[in-house]
Amino acid sequence: MVKKSGFLVGLVRAARAGRVDLIQLRCLVSRQKLIAAYLRAHSVRKLQLGTSQTPLPGWLNSDLVPEKSGIVYLDATRPFPFADNTFDYVSSEHMIEHVDYPGALSMLQESFRILKPGGKIRVATPDLRILVSLFSAEKTAAQTQYIEWVAKKWVPIGLGVEVNENKEVFIMNNAFRAWGHQFLYDLETLKAAMSRCGFEDLKYYQPGVSDDPNLRGIESHGAVIGNEAINAFEAFNVEGRVPDAKPKL
Repeated sequence: MVKKSGFLVGLVRAARAGRVDLIQLRCLVSRQKLIAAYLRAHSVRKLQLGTSQTPLPGWLNSDLVPEKSGIVYLDATRPFPFADNTFDYVSSEHMIEHVDYPGALSMLQESFRILKPGGKIRVATPDLRILVSLFSAEKTAAQTQYIEWVAKKWVPIGLGVEVNENKEVFIMNNAFRAWGHQFLYDLETLKAAMSRCGFEDLKYYQPGVSDDPNLRGIESHGAVIGNEAINAFEAFNVEGRVPDAKPKL
């Protein structure tokens, strides 16, 4: 009965929210100092959105709830605390699906604004089409492996149940409802959103792959989940470029 007490659940949630507020307030106080120090020290300036536990060396790492020292507090759905044309690169990995679609457009528009002419953005996210394809009557070996792995490892954590049948249904629900996911993309929808925000030369890449050495090998989600093959199967990356004659949107 204790676990089901609405009062106690409310207290736990309030305590967690209070902790988050304290972290954000502490990081807000030091934010401008961290930003200024980074900009002074780097001629090629790179911003990571949604760093979580995996900061990138040489990047200004940011997160909504910074858990490590040196990570800048930043709400990616609101105006960024940077001047126009400040950065050469922006990257987000498995972050855009955690905000709603209007918030994602705001993030992309702000990224466009702070990037220099010719600057690049790289966005990594799970592929909705991969999830839909799991419902195929005849499945590939890769699909079967993915279904079994996710159903065993992540569905019990995300949905709180163990499943032995109709696993595809639970995997789809887990993808939409667990981990704070708000909106899942396929390749064309993400490219359309990036194009709408001004980016051009949109290119698809598999995780870790890029023609630009500054964007090559920067993903860490495969290591975080403990399975590089699964990450390569479910995720994709899109890179976009700011036009040399940068328009004001």
